[in-house]
Amino acid sequence: MLLNLNKKTDRKKAYKDLIFSDHGFLRYKFSNHHGIGKKMYRENQPSPKRIKEWKKSGIKTNINLRGKSNKGYYLLEKEACEKNAISMIDFRVYSRDVHSIETIVNAQKLFSEIEYPAIMHCKSGADRTGFMGVLYKHFHMKEPIEVAISQLSLKYLHIKQGKTGILDFFFSEYLLYSSQKKISFLDWVSNVYDPVELKENFMKQWSGNPITELILRRE
Repeated sequence: MLLNLNKKTDRKKAYKDLIFSDHGFLRYKFSNHHGIGKKMYRENQPSPKRIKEWKKSGIKTNINLRGKSNKGYYLLEKEACEKNAISMIDFRVYSRDVHSIETIVNAQKLFSEIEYPAIMHCKSGADRTGFMGVLYKHFHMKEPIEVAISQLSLKYLHIKQGKTGILDFFFSEYLLYSSQKKISFLDWVSNVYDPVELKENFMKQWSGNPITELILRRE
C-alpha cells in the first residue's frame, strides 16, 4: 500500500524506512558529496533536510538513479524536491548489472536537456553515480573514457572487486577494443557492445567479494 505523507502515521513510517530500512542513519553526517566539473555533483541518498540545503546552494535538477519506488525514502525525496522547486528525474541504472544501449544513449540525451546546476545520486553515491559520472564526463565534458573512468574509484567508495566491478569491466572492454581498432565510445556502444555477452564474460572472471556482496549489500 502506498504511503500517504499527509497522514501522521504514514509519515512516521516513511521516516522509519529512510532512517533504518534504507540505512539513512549511516548518511546522517556523510553525504559522499563530490563535484563533477562545475555544474554537476554526486551524492548518496538525500534526506528532506539535505534537499533543502541543495536548494540553498542553487541546485535546479535532481537525478535519482535508483528509479521510482513506493518506499518512504523515495516519497520523502519527491515531496522535498517539490517543496524546494527542484526538478526530480527518475533515471534508473544498476550497480551490479549491464545497461542497455538505450539507457546509455538516453543518458547522453539527459545531460544535454536538464537544467543546471544538477546533482545525481544513488543509495551510497559510489557505484551508480560513478557509472553515470563517467558518462557525464565523456558525453557532456568531452573527456576521453580513459580519463573519465576515474569517477569509478575507491575515493567515492566504489569497490570494483565485487559484482559492482561489472561497471569497470564495461568501460575496460571499450578501452581494450578501441586500442586495437579506432572507434568512438558511442559507436562502440551502438555497433559492437553486446550486454549479454559482456555480462557472461565478466562472470567468467569474477570472484565474490564479501564486502560488497554480504556486508554492504549494494543494490
